[in-house]
Amino acid sequence: MGSPPAFSVKLYLCCHNSKPMAIIPDESDLNKFIMVGDRVLIKPKADQLKTKSGLYLPPGVMENEKIHSGYVLKVGPGYPVPTLMDESEPWKGKSEEVKYVPLQPREGDLAIYLQKSGYEIEFNREKYVIVPHSAILMLIRDEGLFE
Repeated sequence: MGSPPAFSVKLYLCCHNSKPMAIIPDESDLNKFIMVGDRVLIKPKADQLKTKSGLYLPPGVMENEKIHSGYVLKVGPGYPVPTLMDESEPWKGKSEEVKYVPLQPREGDLAIYLQKSGYEIEFNREKYVIVPHSAILMLIRDEGLFE
């Protein structure tokens, strides 16, 4: 037996008990991921192991929470906008370029999101969540963080 592949993606619905699907592409770079439409790729924050009073939490407690937080890694182009046909100027060529209404999240934002609306994936043994824009409840943006 050889070593496990460097890249494996396991997709499954977080809110249903369905079997995970394993896809093994030959790339190992997260920058090659392209988010589609209104989807956002989030790296969940590490779960707290202790409460504020010092009690240790058993494994799996944080997974049952409805609201999670994590950092935005990739953002899709947004919601597509239909093109308006101007029939009063027939000499203009048709533009097939799709226009989008951009999304609010930016890379590096801390997102508070609904866990049940997301799809969890595993890439290079790290967990990520793909959520629709509508599942994000709040963004925390620190402009000075990247300066």
